Amino acid sequence: MRKSPVLIYGTLIAAIVLSAFPLYWLFVVATRTNDVVGDWPPPLLPGDNLGDNITRLFAAEQANFLTGLINSAIASVVVTVSVVFFSSLAGFAFAKLKFRGRNALLVIILATMMIPVQMGIIPLYMIMVELGWQNELEAVIVPFLVSAFGVFLMRQYAERAVPDELLEAARVDGCSTFRIYWTVVLPALRPGAAVLGLFTFMATWNEFLWPLAVLEADNPTVQFSLSQLSTTYYTDYTLMFTGALIATLPLLLVFILFGKQIVGGIMEGAVKA
Repeated sequence: MRKSPVLIYGTLIAAIVLSAFPLYWLFVVATRTNDVVGDWPPPLLPGDNLGDNITRLFAAEQANFLTGLINSAIASVVVTVSVVFFSSLAGFAFAKLKFRGRNALLVIILATMMIPVQMGIIPLYMIMVELGWQNELEAVIVPFLVSAFGVFLMRQYAERAVPDELLEAARVDGCSTFRIYWTVVLPALRPGAAVLGLFTFMATWNEFLWPLAVLEADNPTVQFSLSQLSTTYYTDYTLMFTGALIATLPLLLVFILFGKQIVGGIMEGAVKA
């Protein structure tokens, strides 16, 4: 039975509206004052107070919002590049190279994904203290430079995206293993690496629990900074919504810049046999 195009497009439009409305409401409140936050019916049109709210946000001493933005940007970029590089390298090795203990090592890596992150916070914090990285940005970056999920994802993608004949041809031409990875394998893994990079960037940017444990208020990440905006006796909702709006913009920018490759990678993985 053929479905009506009106029903299909109506459902899609409703889904888009329901998904986009929270972001729009975030923007509306960020452009208003606290006087209208509790109004009913709520205002649906933006106000003219966004500039003042942004000024107050960056001037709020308890949040250190600018420092949080810079720290999150550095940590997210470094972790994303590292995870994509090491995960694609390890995924290529597990998928295409023959070595003793390959399957056992892969099982061990996958087993680490079964351990909840919360269980590792205390021992990981003790390691950071021993290294002298408490309240240092290295504590937010170094423990996450490689990802078990990323290794598994790249291994599965390399298994299907890189033909063995192509690797053999590169070896005949005299390429070393790393040169094969860099010039042959990595370009073939680009769509999958784009998906992994987006997920990693989003996860690092949105991470809250670990920075809260290892950092202090004078050297926060952006999510830590947002939490500091609501610690006073008076909750300034427009300030919080303005901070959340600015913290969302880098994620939207990343998706806009790399959205084509990300969607292409997801669709390519969906249609492959």
